[in-house]
Amino acid sequence: MSWKAWSTAGVVIGAALVAATPAHAAGQVVTKIAETDRAAALAHWTPERMKAVGEGDVPPAEKISRPYEGPAPAGVGRLFATTSTGNDLSCTATVVPSATKDVALTAGHCVNGGLDRWDNPIKIVNVVFVPGYDHGTAPHGVFAARAFAWPDTYKGPTSGQDDDAVVAFDAVDGRHVEDVAGTQDISFDEVASPIRTTTLGYPVSALNRGEALVSCDRPATAKVNSVTSSWQTDCDLAGGSSGGPWLRGFDRATGRGTIFSVTSRGTMDEDLVTTDLTGFAFTGAVRSLYESADRL
Repeated sequence: MSWKAWSTAGVVIGAALVAATPAHAAGQVVTKIAETDRAAALAHWTPERMKAVGEGDVPPAEKISRPYEGPAPAGVGRLFATTSTGNDLSCTATVVPSATKDVALTAGHCVNGGLDRWDNPIKIVNVVFVPGYDHGTAPHGVFAARAFAWPDTYKGPTSGQDDDAVVAFDAVDGRHVEDVAGTQDISFDEVASPIRTTTLGYPVSALNRGEALVSCDRPATAKVNSVTSSWQTDCDLAGGSSGGPWLRGFDRATGRGTIFSVTSRGTMDEDLVTTDLTGFAFTGAVRSLYESADRL
């Protein structure tokens, strides 16, 4: 059994949900968010609603991963959104260097809802980012997304290749998210396997219910076949860690490392405990997506 979806609260929203229709740009699919919808997203995500994402039945606590200790790593935070089917959800995202200082990296399926049972697109709305999120607090503020994009090589949550996305946020009180939260480096260079990896995320499990950052320090091993190149680790972060960074050379003293993948999916046993995680190797399409994120 595998998970790839976000962690959801199953909260039905009374008002109608509206999102911009995704548009195809060169090599990517872009969704622009109207200013009124950004304001609605900020109003929607109260601390109480953020906490509600982790309420109810959740998977058991992780056995390998542990709550992150020490100052929050640069740029890492919790990404919140709502689906047009009425569910609140959360993922993990990381601020990465950009000319606009507004860009974060996450998993493609965190902003691409796929299709419902009638093959209608599930839109993603109310997208906000809380860097350094901790038990309902937003130490750096809550940032509303103005646009997000994924590579056009990514075909949605049922696929795996290029399961990556970039999200651009509005500044808060004139301050960009990079200015207040910092960044993690990102590299598209080939990485030797296996590699010691720090994986970070906000899993919605019995450990923290998404309320605090969780980390795992384990080797990641490359898996290559005729279709995809991926990374795999026996980290056991639960759903909600999707989009979280896989960092090499991470220094806990500085809180920084270099992203070479993000969490895409996990495998669960019969007790709903995650037994391994997969993140896909960055391709040229993902690099192009990142390099064009300043235009969002």
